[in-house]
Amino acid sequence: QVQLVESGGGLVQAGGSLRLSCAASGRTFSMYALGWFRQAPGKEREFVARISWSGVSTNYADSVKGRFTISRDNDKNTAYLQMDSLKPEDTAVYYCAAGRRFGSDLKDYNYWGQGTQVTVSS
Repeated sequence: QVQLVESGGGLVQAGGSLRLSCAASGRTFSMYALGWFRQAPGKEREFVARISWSGVSTNYADSVKGRFTISRDNDKNTAYLQMDSLKPEDTAVYYCAAGRRFGSDLKDYNYWGQGTQVTVSS
């Protein structure tokens, strides 16, 4: 069982940066792949980035590639999403998720946080 809590969201101007954190409970954190997803109003939840259990492998949605960086610190049971060059279309609730599969589908993840709001103004 893994419990996830996101933080770091907020309001930022276009071109700015935010760093999201995902704090996990449980001793098995390092055994899980982690993903970040987001959901804008009226839209489906979509994949943003993922990182393998070891942190060696990462993958990004085309819409954020080159602007966002996912990382993790297994000693601190925490994952991060560094978001640079933010755009208004990045506005959404951001969720972190943990799962046994290193995938980009929602169904690949068993545990979800409550989400943190990111709003990018133009």
